[in-house]
Amino acid sequence: QVQLQESGPGLVKPSQTLSLTCTVSGGSISANYYYWSWIRQFPGKGLEWMGAITYSGSTYYSPSLKNRTSISRDTSKNQFTLRLSSVTPEDTAVYYCASGRGWVFGSWGQGTQVTVSS
Repeated sequence: QVQLQESGPGLVKPSQTLSLTCTVSGGSISANYYYWSWIRQFPGKGLEWMGAITYSGSTYYSPSLKNRTSISRDTSKNQFTLRLSSVTPEDTAVYYCASGRGWVFGSWGQGTQVTVSS
């Protein structure tokens, strides 16, 4: 059973870059056919998929966030990282990492609240 845990600052100032790390246990982020995603949920609203990195290191991004988003991985630490630049208060959300075979998100982290405020 893959387990995921998000970590990072809970408060970020406007215009800064948000950086969150997902630490994976119970499986390798290089395991064949597994995709590792970042998803966020705005207050009182639905989920927004932000992007993913695959088992082979390929990346995919939401078109609406592509210019501000970067996802990377550290296979030695079994972690993958989200960077979202030029944040505004509208980026305040609960951020989740999730994984599964292909685009089926079978495992989720517990989520971490990120607030963008000066």
